[in-house]
Amino acid sequence: MSASGVIAHPTREERAERGRAARNVTPLEALAEVDTGSARDPIGLLELQAKSRVPDLVPVRYGRMSSSPFPFYRGAALVMADDLSRTPNSGLHTQLCGDAHLSNFGIFATPERKLAFDVNDFDETYPGPFEWDVKRLVASLAVAGLENGYSGKQVKRITRACAAEYRETMLIQAERGNLAVWYSHIEPTTELVELRNELDATMRKRTRKMLEKSKTRDSVQALSKLTEVVNGERKIIHNPPLVVPLEEALAVGDTAMLYEELHRRMRAYRSTLQWDRRVLLEGFEFVQAARKVVGVGSVGTRAFIFLLLGADDEDPLFLQAKEAQKSVLSGYVEGPTFQNEGERVVNGQRLMQATSDIFLGWEQGPGVDGVDRDFYLRQLRDGKGSAAIEVMSPAGMTLYGRLCGRTLAYAHARSGDRIAIAEYLGSGTEFDESMMAFAKTYAARNVKDHALLVDAIDQGRITAMPGV
Repeated sequence: MSASGVIAHPTREERAERGRAARNVTPLEALAEVDTGSARDPIGLLELQAKSRVPDLVPVRYGRMSSSPFPFYRGAALVMADDLSRTPNSGLHTQLCGDAHLSNFGIFATPERKLAFDVNDFDETYPGPFEWDVKRLVASLAVAGLENGYSGKQVKRITRACAAEYRETMLIQAERGNLAVWYSHIEPTTELVELRNELDATMRKRTRKMLEKSKTRDSVQALSKLTEVVNGERKIIHNPPLVVPLEEALAVGDTAMLYEELHRRMRAYRSTLQWDRRVLLEGFEFVQAARKVVGVGSVGTRAFIFLLLGADDEDPLFLQAKEAQKSVLSGYVEGPTFQNEGERVVNGQRLMQATSDIFLGWEQGPGVDGVDRDFYLRQLRDGKGSAAIEVMSPAGMTLYGRLCGRTLAYAHARSGDRIAIAEYLGSGTEFDESMMAFAKTYAARNVKDHALLVDAIDQGRITAMPGV
């Protein structure tokens, strides 16, 4: 946008020239580099993150991360952002997921009640160099592949195929019109069935079960899992430290005042929804809230579930509220600032996903300690499903990695300059080879970083609670 507020619309050739110029500054082979000359303290970065988290839950996070290199990788988005900031980058920015590892892709239900496959975690979303997301993805494939016992050659094929799928998809998107790019998406009932047909019998069965199971994951299913009837009233179960009713988790004496504040904040959240969805939400009565531990990297941030009931006791809606702190990328790239980090997450998700949860919104308010915190809200379960990475065959992970690579290219093409990025990537395999080399090097670094965490636990530097 110019100083006068007029949006510039460069020609295709001008956009392509931008990509060629970026390639002259940062050749594709430079993207394989991993900085080895700078001092690093990955455990120190994790400890820095822990300062803003719930102290009682931080040991749970460390326990989950210490179990093996892949869970460590999942929780170490800040560590990788710090590493990426010291490597050459393309300078071609798009809206990033910020944590695009293969477990952050999955299935969920669209508002039209169809299944979609897309990126499904946006806690770290922020504008940045497009290849940072690709590096996060291919390195996750290498880490997971090695943990599954694949050979080095198999891991190379997996990561190269993922990068190639991203590149080839971006080349296709560069030739398409704006609306066609905006509407591009994966159809799980088509894409995953095709994927299933290329797998062995065991993997075909698991893929079919994943699709079938995702269709049953909704608020009604959550009702039986997360609640019980006590004295004739529906209540959220007490399962510490994973699920704890909020009045107990916060140890407040005045429960009525707590829920009065929660109702006020629910109204504030409702105002961030589209008008028709506000009407829908108003048909549900807010019943109870609980703290719920989720994920690996998110453990220790404040996450809650809200039980609402509609027409009767068997008509539930579960919402999840997750604390939104600053993106791990925001300290390493120039970008926008936000009055509410929850709004950052919501806007990034809406931009990158082909379709998003109808109850996706945000709110802000003080905790019991008086500190204002930002949150985003969405449905707890709405057809959500994810692949079982640990039981994938090399062929299955190759196909899954390709699917993730294509999905990521769709997301990047919506907000980034797809023509410049495609020109930068080119039709050759140099990008694929660079991503493969980066993934191999970074997976080895991740193994060492995981060992540092285990050592820090053994030495008593940090406290971990394994197996939770």
